[in-house]
Amino acid sequence: MTSPIKPLADRVVAVREVAVTKTASGIYLPDAAKERPVLANVQAIGPDVKGIKVGDKIVYKEYSTTELKIDGTEYLIVKEEDVLATV
Repeated sequence: MTSPIKPLADRVVAVREVAVTKTASGIYLPDAAKERPVLANVQAIGPDVKGIKVGDKIVYKEYSTTELKIDGTEYLIVKEEDVLATV
């Protein structure tokens, strides 16, 4: 899947992973109990990004992203410095 967004400078475009709907023991979680995932799959990177590549899974700071919805897909734009780790 390619991103319709072309990031600038040190920005990363990613798609958040789907929230867990069931616990390991098989209990289904209501919407209010679900945590927002902090894992995302990288779709595109800006020209100044050094340590991340397209296809990586990243852990990012939850409240430092810009969210954008295009054609039903919710994209995150994250600064490289707000990416905490790759998985």
